[in-house]
Amino acid sequence: QVQLVESGGGLVQAGGSLRLSCTASQSRFIINTMGWYRQAPGKQREFVAHIISGFRSNYADSVKGRFTITGDNAKNTVYLQMNSLKPEDTAVYYCNAGGSVSGSIRDFWGRGTQVTVSS
Repeated sequence: QVQLVESGGGLVQAGGSLRLSCTASQSRFIINTMGWYRQAPGKQREFVAHIISGFRSNYADSVKGRFTITGDNAKNTVYLQMNSLKPEDTAVYYCNAGGSVSGSIRDFWGRGTQVTVSS
């Protein structure tokens, strides 16, 4: 079983920055895609950003130019640098990783980390 351990959430004022990190615990997990989704109260979970094969990244339009996702393949870790945060960025942020482990294609989720942006 692969565990995704997230850290870095918190409370910040609008215009501030936070950095999230997510590490996959299983060294035999061959990661293809790793990234972040978020879910605000009363809303569906939505895509934020992901990095594919360690170098190609995609972003939701709402965070382009403000968020940057990077990966450290050696550490099975992905980072999300969030700048110019807005109150509408407030949500629980979930790490997601997809790839193969023990010959099977699998998709895993972290437990989530709260990000709160005050106005």
